[in-house]
Amino acid sequence: MGKQIKLKDLVVVGFALFAMFFGAGNLIFPPYLGVQSGSSWFTGFIAFLFADGGIALLAVIAATRFNGDTSKMFDRAGKKLAVVLGSAIVICIGPLLAIPRTAATTYEMGILPTIGPGFNSILFSVIFFALTLILTIRPSKVVDIVGQFLTPALLIALAVLIVKGIISPLGEIRPDALIPSVFAEGIYQGYQTMDTLAATVFSTIVIVSITEKGYEDEASKVKATIGAGVIAVVGLGLVYGGLCYLGATVSTQYGLEVEQTALIVAITEALLGQTGKVLLAIIVALACLTTAIGLSSAAGRYFSGITNGKLKYEHIVIAVCVFSAIISNFGVSTIIKFSAPILSIVYPATITLIILSLFGKNIKNDNVFVCATYMALLVSVLTVLTGYGVNIPYINNLPLANLGFNWAVPVIIAAIIGNFIPSKKAA
Repeated sequence: MGKQIKLKDLVVVGFALFAMFFGAGNLIFPPYLGVQSGSSWFTGFIAFLFADGGIALLAVIAATRFNGDTSKMFDRAGKKLAVVLGSAIVICIGPLLAIPRTAATTYEMGILPTIGPGFNSILFSVIFFALTLILTIRPSKVVDIVGQFLTPALLIALAVLIVKGIISPLGEIRPDALIPSVFAEGIYQGYQTMDTLAATVFSTIVIVSITEKGYEDEASKVKATIGAGVIAVVGLGLVYGGLCYLGATVSTQYGLEVEQTALIVAITEALLGQTGKVLLAIIVALACLTTAIGLSSAAGRYFSGITNGKLKYEHIVIAVCVFSAIISNFGVSTIIKFSAPILSIVYPATITLIILSLFGKNIKNDNVFVCATYMALLVSVLTVLTGYGVNIPYINNLPLANLGFNWAVPVIIAAIIGNFIPSKKAA
């Protein structure tokens, strides 16, 4: 019989999960989704929350079954694929996409609206990643202090913003959506947060926290994780729902061409004036810096680990910061456009492994993992190629394609077939 679950423990871990999932970059997607969706903003919000917090929560729960070691979770699809997929995930949440986006978001939401374009983006990226490098290689109490006070400050600022927007809407909500499938767009933008990918890497932190509170058996760990996760997802839901609604209230004023960062800045200024814009800039800058530090450290630990220390942690972090500084100068919109096809390939395979791992003890044949994961990759690659004009028959006519899950049924079929292929080892 496991330890009795305490509400206080769930709240503490739940807030930690919320802080882990919610970064300043997450601010920019819900308002834009609201503009795109118009009166269907709630549908878009539900899809976004599911693809962001919902699947990220499943990733953390699945990781508890492997004591936070997600490499073991990926291993059942094959060690080589585990390394490739794991490396792709870390590169996505690291120097290729997420880390550069933190600097670009800070520049576009913090520097441009308050200081103006006179402050060069290249100079800013050098300063931003110099600070990131210093605090990552030589961790200090500064990061802990910022992290301790940042989340409450961010939540208070967002609560003021959202409540003011509900009491005094900025405009009429557009009766029709600007996009053909609001739900599919919500899923797509939920992928863009990369929270599920981050959860597979950061889950160890949650497991350690829960274990230190005395939940040592697997049943208690899973129950505590689920309870804390519900608290985190409710928090995310309130914030995302509010921001999506704010976007919907300006849906008659903006179109698809508006930049995500400019939109949230404009909404903040319209509701809270210049003071609110400055406050938002400071909070975003601090949130993005701490996120960059955490992701840079995670990338350094991962690649140092899989090379058995042949690549030094410090050298990896330096390379990550230099590369990220270069990519960040392309701007948030360009990084988002560039990341879309990559995430569309990586996400389905990752989600497949997460869901299978939740039932891993009941799946004795590793070929279920192998066939399902490779099918997810195949359908994802073909779908992306179709988006670039390659004519691949039926790929967009597969079941659930209109919801953004055209890979789901082929993956289920592949998993069933894999179950009948003899495996060299059992789980």
